[in-house]
Amino acid sequence: MDRLSGGGFQALRALLDGPFAGLFGGMHLLPFYYPIDGSDAGFDPIDHTQPDPRLGSWSDLRELARGKDLMADLIVNHMSSRSPQFEDFRKNGDASRYADLFLTYGHVFPKGATEADLLQIYRIRPSLPFTAMKYDDGIERLLWTTFTSAQIDINVSSDSGRSYLVQILKQFREAGVRAIRLDAAGFAIKKAGTRCFMIQETFEFISGLTAQAHALDIEVLVEMHGQYEDQIQLARRVDWVYDFALPPLVLHALYAQDAAPLKKWLTMSPRNAVTVLDTHDGIGVIDAGGLLSSAQIGSIVETIHRRSNDESRQASGEAASNLDVSQVNCTFYDALGRQDAEYRIARSLQFFSPGVPQVYYVGLLGGTNDMDLLRRTKEGRDINRHHYTAQEVDLEVQRPAVRALFELIRFRNAHPAFAGDFRLLPCMNHQIAIEWRDKEHWARLSVDLKARSSAIDASPGVRS
Repeated sequence: MDRLSGGGFQALRALLDGPFAGLFGGMHLLPFYYPIDGSDAGFDPIDHTQPDPRLGSWSDLRELARGKDLMADLIVNHMSSRSPQFEDFRKNGDASRYADLFLTYGHVFPKGATEADLLQIYRIRPSLPFTAMKYDDGIERLLWTTFTSAQIDINVSSDSGRSYLVQILKQFREAGVRAIRLDAAGFAIKKAGTRCFMIQETFEFISGLTAQAHALDIEVLVEMHGQYEDQIQLARRVDWVYDFALPPLVLHALYAQDAAPLKKWLTMSPRNAVTVLDTHDGIGVIDAGGLLSSAQIGSIVETIHRRSNDESRQASGEAASNLDVSQVNCTFYDALGRQDAEYRIARSLQFFSPGVPQVYYVGLLGGTNDMDLLRRTKEGRDINRHHYTAQEVDLEVQRPAVRALFELIRFRNAHPAFAGDFRLLPCMNHQIAIEWRDKEHWARLSVDLKARSSAIDASPGVRS
């Protein structure tokens, strides 16, 4: 939020009432908790129940939410090593009131672990997810740290863990938060002898937390990268899931002029999806596994690098300080070589796919790779996390690609056909035709990948 508005909640409200007026019925605020500038850009909260005062107060947040659906992150997997709870645990050890809040190696493997046990743990970084820390009593313990050593995993099955999450949910309800995104929920449950990722107990945990949120009139979106079958299974248990398979499938369609895998996915994709092309993280590629071959996924990665003049290569994999080596760090506009025609096609496909479209702030402004920020921070994901000034926003909204996206957003918001039924129309594999229909209202997208052209037709009243 501070990277777009140059300020806090009030500055963002001014954007929504000004240059972005009429575009959004809701907003997802990335972590705004204290502090927003920790080791992982707010995803390592010291205090998950307080906004960073540099952004404003809970009252400011309630005002921002006025008339709009507000989504906030519930970071279920971990908290900061600088949190008062962990500092108390490090000081007092097993005598701490928070001793059961944090997950240790010994808690999951009380009898130790075999080499096979450790190697089957699903991890997003090359090293094992443990950090050795010395406590004030001089004893060294192994803490479970899925992401970084500054993010200590929570034992969500403990009394303290459950109480901690419920406390945050209640604070959200008071602040007018209508929906939560469960961040890193796939890693929340660790069990010896398993991958410790999206196991049966994980689904049960998500279902239970969803029920608690529903009791407070809060909807749940789960953030989880993985095979598309997991997303389909997960969609049956929660209100919303991300369509993370969509971005690589759209890129494959544009790069290879082949819409067949995308069409196949659209026939089975969850209808309760939040569709995205870009997010605050990289462009995921594993999410299309099973829909695309390994060779096709590899070709997507290499084409992103080539189209971005190798800027994405400098920000991805082991080239930068990346948490997830299965994602390519690049703006979506640069992944398409800054081709306005292809960017319009990509966004049109997103907005005509089943689900509710979400547009990341950099993508909203057709942002390009921020190599200066990448060089300063050496954090790969910062290539797609530009800090916009108010003056930059005023300039960017005048660009043709951005104006076209704004028109597309308003069209999707206004046309009644999107309240009806989705269907794919027959066409060649280098083409894709999508229609939405609700009684007499209809909207149709036609794309020719070889010609790099697209057209939207609609029933009377709204036309693009």
